[in-house]
Amino acid sequence: MKEEKYHRCARWLVMAIAFSALGGCDWALFNSKGQIGVEQGNLILISIGLMLIVVVPVIIMTFLFGWRYRESNEKATYMPDWAHSHKIELVVWGVPLIIVAVLAVIIWETSHSLDPYRPIESDKPALNIEVVSLDWKWLFIYPDQGVAVVNELVIPEKTPVTFHITSDTVMNALSIPQLGGMIYAMGGQRTQLNLIANEQGEFFGQSGNFSGEGFSAMRFTTHSVSDEGFAQWLDKVKQSPEVMDFAAFKQVGEPGEMVNHRYPIYPIRYFGQVEPNLFNKVIGQYVTLKDSHSTAMHDAAEVQE
Repeated sequence: MKEEKYHRCARWLVMAIAFSALGGCDWALFNSKGQIGVEQGNLILISIGLMLIVVVPVIIMTFLFGWRYRESNEKATYMPDWAHSHKIELVVWGVPLIIVAVLAVIIWETSHSLDPYRPIESDKPALNIEVVSLDWKWLFIYPDQGVAVVNELVIPEKTPVTFHITSDTVMNALSIPQLGGMIYAMGGQRTQLNLIANEQGEFFGQSGNFSGEGFSAMRFTTHSVSDEGFAQWLDKVKQSPEVMDFAAFKQVGEPGEMVNHRYPIYPIRYFGQVEPNLFNKVIGQYVTLKDSHSTAMHDAAEVQE
């Protein structure tokens, strides 16, 4: 009896620790501050709710059946020859089919309405930002404003933002959970993500794909500010004497040193000028390498012939 009592206490202790640990979790997906994030959070909740229509009754019936047909219950009907029920078949197959059909319609509609490449409708023109993942930091280029920033993202509230994303090294994934969406960054390729912030605030950003030793430092803060605040921030960045050309880009791409090893992150850097079409040049360097490799392989094949 004592041993069973100790096991019971241990189980309750483990459960208490688990719940206290979960209490520190940040439910960013359900605390969205952007239109896309809100719609994605609603989609998750609707999907869970529909599936619980099947799950909850099954869990309840598991306990009810165990109680009703226990050995000591003499009122329970014993039916050893029972084999089939049309009513049970209708419920067991019909309800899941209806749920799957409803989910299919919802997912079909939202897969188009929440397409990350689909522009967000707004009275304001979209802000274009070119994003390059490096080892292990983020470079944000504002081509229309002619500035670039490392490890800091500033956007005006209630303004659609179109991210053009690539990588200079291995695959990464741009993720701002409270604004919604996550898109991969791949070398030699361009992906796209459209987001909008519904209000002002600071939102956590990160890489959602493990990419090496410094991966833990691939974090940045997204600042959603007023139009006036965004203009003031641009003026501050333009005062930087640094120029982001291809040579500076390669220098920034070096791993470098983190500013805090307990909470590792690479320092923020401002570039007051940007080389025109730098983003396309970053993508094009791999296309050139690929073409050169293909030409070399073709020449080698002709020599062998």
